[in-house]
Amino acid sequence: MMRLSRKGNQSQTTGFTLIELIVAATLLSVLAMVAAPLVYVQIQREKEKELRRALWELRDAIDRYKESADRTYFQTEVDSYGYPPDLDTLVKGVAMNGGKKARFLRRIPRDPMTKSFDWGLRSNQDDPDSDSWGGQAVFDVYTKSEKTALDGTKYKDW
Repeated sequence: MMRLSRKGNQSQTTGFTLIELIVAATLLSVLAMVAAPLVYVQIQREKEKELRRALWELRDAIDRYKESADRTYFQTEVDSYGYPPDLDTLVKGVAMNGGKKARFLRRIPRDPMTKSFDWGLRSNQDDPDSDSWGGQAVFDVYTKSEKTALDGTKYKDW
C-alpha cells in the first residue's frame, strides 16, 4: 500500500520495496512446493479408498449371486459352478424360480485408477495371479491398473 506524506515542500512515498516483494514471493513458492506432495498423497488415498469400496461392492455381488445359485433360487450353467457369466448379469439380474427378477448390483462401479468401467476378470479355473480371463464364469475382479499403491503393493493384486 502506498501512502503519501508531506513534510514541507518534500513529498515522500512509502510502501513495499522490491526486495520485500521477492522475499514474500519466495516464501509463498516454498510453501507451495511443500504442500503439493501432501495434496498428491491425499488424492491418492481417496482413489485407493474408492478402489477398495468398488472391489468390495463387486465381490460382494458375486458372492451373493453364488449363494443364491447354490440355494437353487435360479438355474445356472453346469460348468459355471454357480458364478455369474459376466458382470452385466449382476446388473441386469436373473429370473428366480418364483418368477421375480433378482439384481445383485445397481450399476457396475467405475475403476478410479483406470477411470473406466472395464475390470479385469478371473474365473475359478484361472490361476490366482492370471491377467487373462478364460471366458468362464466370473469368480473374481481386479483393476487393470499397473500402478503401485502408497503401501508398495500393486493395485491389480488387491
